[in-house]
Amino acid sequence: MRTDPVTDIMGFLLASHGDQVALGPWRWVLMGLLALLLLGGLAVAVREWAIDPAQRTGRDLGLFAARVLVGLMWFQNLFWKLPLFSTGNGLYYWTGQEVGNAAFAVHGRLIETLVLPTPNFHVVNVAVFLVELTFAGSLILGLGVRLVGLVGVLFVAQLWLGLYKHPQEWPWSYVFLMLLMGLFALLGAGRSLGLDGMLRRSHPPHLTYGAAHVLVRTAT
Repeated sequence: MRTDPVTDIMGFLLASHGDQVALGPWRWVLMGLLALLLLGGLAVAVREWAIDPAQRTGRDLGLFAARVLVGLMWFQNLFWKLPLFSTGNGLYYWTGQEVGNAAFAVHGRLIETLVLPTPNFHVVNVAVFLVELTFAGSLILGLGVRLVGLVGVLFVAQLWLGLYKHPQEWPWSYVFLMLLMGLFALLGAGRSLGLDGMLRRSHPPHLTYGAAHVLVRTAT
């Protein structure tokens, strides 16, 4: 149960939330990974600020802060996807809620027949965990943000339609998250104090050819 922002943030950082405690010692592995991502993202931002005067703007600083915060949101959501290979975690419960609350009945039937049965769900569970971990890492480090933003819009759209009729959900919250992920892609937010900016400087698009050129430009 939420109390206040300060208490909740401290509880998360100390790995004392219920879904974190339920993981036992494994919660510290995830929190260690988060610490590495945050330190890496901050180190990249400081380096880019020092090296590239063009990034010393309020716009770049704001984009950096926004993508890191959204990356933290994606990382926090990982805990209720665990333990993997279990139908007792939060992901199984909320995926099941899509069966009767999807905007379109066909969506709910697909979830019921293709996603929820085991071992299908175990595969989906692992895939969702890895996708959201990729979202978190990409946004915190500023790496491949354009590609991740586009994938994120599609990912969240599934949740928006799947839980559209749920009485405890507000559809607009998913729309706002889609807009954020879409804006990160449109604005190339990884170029603002992130690894995407570093890569574009060390590998300028006009010096990159063929398929590699397309991949670098799409991702960054």
